[in-house]
Amino acid sequence: MGTDFKALAELCEKLEASSKRTLMANSVATFLKRLTADEVGAATSMILGRALPKWEDRTLEVSWATLSSVIKRLTNANRKDLADAFSRTGDIGAATKLVFEASRIRRQTMLVESPLTVLEVRRTFEDIAETTGYGSRERKERLLEALLGRATPVEVKCMVKIMISEMRTGFHEGLMELSVSKAFNIPHEVVRKAGMLVGDVAEVAAIAKVNGRGGVSKLHFRIFRPIKLMLAQRAQNVNEALKEHSGKSAFEHKLDGARIQIHKSGDEVRIYSRRLTDVTESLPEIKQQVQEEVEARKIILEGEVIAVGEDDCPLPFQHLMRRFRRIRHVKKMVARIPVKLYLFDLIYLNDQSMTDNPYVKRRKKLEKIAGGIPLTKQLITEKRLEAEEFLKEAIGEGHEGLMAKRLDGAYTPGVRGKHWLKVKEVLEPLDLVIVAAEYGYGRRHNWLSDYYLAARDAESGEFVIVGKTFKGLTDKEIIRMTERLKALAVNEERGKVTVNPCVVVEVAYNEIQKSSKYKGGMALRFARIIKIRDDKSAEEADTIQGVEGIYEEQFKRKAKPISLSNHVS
Repeated sequence: MGTDFKALAELCEKLEASSKRTLMANSVATFLKRLTADEVGAATSMILGRALPKWEDRTLEVSWATLSSVIKRLTNANRKDLADAFSRTGDIGAATKLVFEASRIRRQTMLVESPLTVLEVRRTFEDIAETTGYGSRERKERLLEALLGRATPVEVKCMVKIMISEMRTGFHEGLMELSVSKAFNIPHEVVRKAGMLVGDVAEVAAIAKVNGRGGVSKLHFRIFRPIKLMLAQRAQNVNEALKEHSGKSAFEHKLDGARIQIHKSGDEVRIYSRRLTDVTESLPEIKQQVQEEVEARKIILEGEVIAVGEDDCPLPFQHLMRRFRRIRHVKKMVARIPVKLYLFDLIYLNDQSMTDNPYVKRRKKLEKIAGGIPLTKQLITEKRLEAEEFLKEAIGEGHEGLMAKRLDGAYTPGVRGKHWLKVKEVLEPLDLVIVAAEYGYGRRHNWLSDYYLAARDAESGEFVIVGKTFKGLTDKEIIRMTERLKALAVNEERGKVTVNPCVVVEVAYNEIQKSSKYKGGMALRFARIIKIRDDKSAEEADTIQGVEGIYEEQFKRKAKPISLSNHVS
């Protein structure tokens, strides 16, 4: 028979209503423990809001327009019904649940349908992902209609949130590692390290269920399975970085490009973006360069790709993103937008993990095997003035600033720590998510050109608005953004279109002000978009907690207004 999917959906509702981490982890641990061996991996992924395994190249490619069309057919609801439900809940999954609960047809149908199981839902997601080519939308709709037609309202809510990547329960991967530890009686650190090595806690959970600690302890890096990237915190200046790194640091040019992870086994090379998607076909010259230059049998490398002009100087970031999105006519684009690779770290070499080695040792190994591929320019120093000159040099060459790296620091995938610090000459922009947009005025009246910008709440997963802007994008970019946001729209009311939060933009601003206008209690002053960050997911957006930290930091240099201790409700 298998475990009913309804149990998983009800668990997700329970997580959504809770803010107590220990209680959340215990609830998930109890649920995982009762699953069969073949259910654990699928359930773990879906609780985290993933339809398919993290390493899976396939995606559902199901838009809200497609989903809403199916929902309206099944419930006899219209667009206004969905919009009203969304206005009441502010959440597209909860809104869909309301619409299904209001449908008498749904309740009558459920009396004769057998319950859905966890594995049936996963298999349907796989079938949807495999549906491609001519007529795929119609086939996807039939699969969706068959799936949602058998689901209870709470199951529909959960499925919709998974399909549009909007689980937002506050239950993140770190808590799942703790749950797996509790469920299968394996030390938390062992589970955490295994998740780092294979890049997917769902796979760790499945192995833990069958083979326990012994099986989990044997896990190691797998070539062509991308892992989470190590992340950096911000530093106000080079002096702060030196102090944090005990007086001496390795500074590297921070390039204005796209970070990539490169896997090589023999002659086979695959390239992954920072979102861990395969971009090999978009970068054929980088693949060839790695094949020809890197002297290693098996290796996982990290680097940065930048677009360059005729003089080999960096081109704006948007030029590079055109390469990353390109899957057709790649040869023409290679000629139009040349790219250059710089390497900066070594993660795995010939069946040996390098992550526990200190940074300086990894860098020396990398120098020996990189062949003719350049490494990011580096300066190891304990002198503030020397580091400041190096920063000016980086800015002068068209780069963003510097990375400061602790000399003895390990490589910690998925962790945003102080081993790596970002240093820029000016106030560093924020990566924010567009959660809504409004039509403009005058010649922009047909375009969604006023954007609501939100930071991610690290505790709840909610996106908290911190400002609004109509500045920064060109007319062409606004037209493309309008098309993109309309496809992501979940509600439209009085010229304001609320969208599924997945478009990340880099936003410059002059300062952060206290504001009662937004729930987060803060607003960006003179916000303007400087980049569309298609290389980043919404999960990588800056947090509201980080924005509060920047707000507090401002008042080391100026007088502080009334305390920002409580969010405005």
